[in-house]
Amino acid sequence: MRYLVLVVLIVVLGFGVYIYFNLPTPVVVGDIAPDFQLLDTKGNTVTLSELRGKVVMVNFWATWCPSCKQEKPSMERLNKMMAEEDFVMLAINTEENGPSIVPDFLKRNPLDITVLYDDQGTVKQQYGVYKLPESFIINKNGIVDQKIIGPLDWSSQKTVEYFRHLTRG
Repeated sequence: MRYLVLVVLIVVLGFGVYIYFNLPTPVVVGDIAPDFQLLDTKGNTVTLSELRGKVVMVNFWATWCPSCKQEKPSMERLNKMMAEEDFVMLAINTEENGPSIVPDFLKRNPLDITVLYDDQGTVKQQYGVYKLPESFIINKNGIVDQKIIGPLDWSSQKTVEYFRHLTRG
């Protein structure tokens, strides 16, 4: 019996170590933003590396997420305020059934933001996203400048000044 318990303990510990070393490392401030290619709601391919030279806000969200819905109006306001700047906002939907449910969601909740589908979860996993909403601010050189977990008032004066400083600096 003791031998069986010892074997089970060793197997469980071994499995835990395997998982620990094979999980992707979450993206942190100062990292080069992992490149990705995703389809938008119109079927166009968007590639992050092609946006180099612009400040990019990458926001991970889902239609079922109340906090995600809460911050979308301020995201849209920020996007409009930054229209004349070197700025791109990408809202990445993380749901497996995103391509089938997001169009109806957008009919009920129109957004003037580029929405991308990560229905396979590859980009979410690349970035180590575990909570929604989660946003990454990527500077013109492709480096993660900020990582924000949770909703934010994206159109606050302080936030707009931050983005304007990034685009001009």
